Amino acid sequence: MKRDDEKILVIDDEAPLRHMLRLVLEKAGYRVIEAADGAVALAILEGEPFDLVLCDIRMPEMDGLAFLDQVAARKLPVTLIMMSAYGSIDTAIECMKRGAYDYISKPFKPDEVILTLRKAEERLRLRRENDRLRDELATVSPPSGIVSVSASMEQVLKLVRQVAVSSSPALITGETGTGKELVARALHNEGGRRDRPFVAVNCSAISASLMESELFGHVKGAFTGADRDRPGLFGAADGGTLFLDEIGELPLELQPKLLRVLQEGEIRRVGESRSRRVDVRVLTATARDLREEVARGRFRDDLYFRLAVVEIPIPPLRQRMEDLPFLVEHFVARIAARERRSPPVFTRAAIDLLQGYRWPGNVRELENFIEKTLIFCRGETIDGAELPWEVRRENRTEPSSLSLKQAASRLEREYIAKALAATGGNRTHAARLLEISLRALLYKVKEYGIE
Repeated sequence: MKRDDEKILVIDDEAPLRHMLRLVLEKAGYRVIEAADGAVALAILEGEPFDLVLCDIRMPEMDGLAFLDQVAARKLPVTLIMMSAYGSIDTAIECMKRGAYDYISKPFKPDEVILTLRKAEERLRLRRENDRLRDELATVSPPSGIVSVSASMEQVLKLVRQVAVSSSPALITGETGTGKELVARALHNEGGRRDRPFVAVNCSAISASLMESELFGHVKGAFTGADRDRPGLFGAADGGTLFLDEIGELPLELQPKLLRVLQEGEIRRVGESRSRRVDVRVLTATARDLREEVARGRFRDDLYFRLAVVEIPIPPLRQRMEDLPFLVEHFVARIAARERRSPPVFTRAAIDLLQGYRWPGNVRELENFIEKTLIFCRGETIDGAELPWEVRRENRTEPSSLSLKQAASRLEREYIAKALAATGGNRTHAARLLEISLRALLYKVKEYGIE
């Protein structure tokens, strides 16, 4: 594969080594620029961009560690691979602390150099893909916070924009975790009530005995424990929007009172003899089939028709898998920022596994899954082998053989992939985790074709 656009800066005070690396790298399709010390290399880097740099540690004038410090201080966007004939684990770790991507001990084989560069290129590709997703995310995530590129969600957003200007009720339907409250907030934020209160309540979270007081309020002394007047949720949302999630859980005896509010624009607090005017837009949501609930006598048909002036159905995540990479990027960025860590990149293999899972809990399950993944995976990249078990299990096919040798090979490959992912692709660190030599790890990486 030719890489005429891929330049590599080779820094070493030994001309024969630079010449050997030039021959190896040019044969592999790279374009090589040479520098005899760190000061010359910095001048070259300031003048033209490089993605990859191979740098010796022991050099006159400016050694490799000082060069690393200067690259970090000048914020030069390069991937640095250090080389040394006097290496040790401590030296390698010190290089990583100062910003190097990897470390190669001299003498090295040409294949080892190329393998290291291929891994570095993969990280660069993932970073660029991550940047591309972030740029696209900025265009596909409107102020409502709904992340989507799919045609089905575009229809939802189109409907939201059309309905937002109205004050009529709207019923948002969809499976649990699809983002019904996000749609409700979008309807509020993109309409004329955006500067007024948005009050959300889950009807299933309030006991039937307290529901009336919570919704409509009460006056002091209305019942035992009512030691002061309370405006209720309708009063709190006056002038704005009240979002009633899980409306199918509303007790049958309270449904006529909600219908009256919708029809008359009035509420009556518990214990009060007169009605009060309220100006509230009512949005509701349910994971149930309210038509079925009406047919079974568990929901009033007149209330259903009043609530569903406009119905906005939200498709489940499994029907809009093209949104998944953008949702992953969105959640990774948000969770990483909260945890004050650099956001890791999910590899293509990891995304493919995520897209092969059905996500019964939809977007909410995906968000929780990403949070759990980031707790246990601390590397710069996250590969499919280290994703939590439920996703890998659903994508797993039964082995065609009961061979212990084949099973051991599969397990070994999986552990190597996990170690490399946990160390951000750093083979020196991965070898220590696996408790094998670096040479053995390099052999197995090549044998298993791990990228």
